[in-house]
Amino acid sequence: KALPKLAKAATSSELRTAFESHLEETRGHVERLEQVFESLDEKVRGKHCDGMAGIIEEGKSIIEEEFDEATMDACLIAAGQRAEHYEMAAYGTLVAWARGMGHERAANLLQETLDEEKAADKKLTSIAEAGINQEAADAAHPENSDGEDEEEEDEPAMRSGGGRGAAAAVAKRPGRR
Repeated sequence: KALPKLAKAATSSELRTAFESHLEETRGHVERLEQVFESLDEKVRGKHCDGMAGIIEEGKSIIEEEFDEATMDACLIAAGQRAEHYEMAAYGTLVAWARGMGHERAANLLQETLDEEKAADKKLTSIAEAGINQEAADAAHPENSDGEDEEEEDEPAMRSGGGRGAAAAVAKRPGRR
């Protein structure tokens, strides 16, 4: 439910397309999970996840912010990557457990989903590093937009998921650690 909202809020067509294509993959993830349950002779049941709900809520709050286009896209990438990393941790654990219990078919299905989550994360990193992060940093610090990256000691450059300006904007929101 969150991916279409992220896609709609994205100003970069490449970012919008990445969110939309991952939505299609997610439908395949659901089908694979159903196959995993079936292979284990278990009934398919959904369970609320407070962690993912919190990540989704953070994503919604970003969409409500009034950022310039580049900063919005950088923040959307950061939100998407938080979700991807959470999912990668979950699927990685499930793959290990399935292998440990000798459920190779389930492990292989889960591994396929884990690989897609990793690819989605890598795609978001690529989009961020292709210019969105720098555009967001330039918007936040126009005095440094001459291409020179003058990092302050207490502000390390971010590899992906939003430039320094985006990180500062999100970190300054109430309720952030």
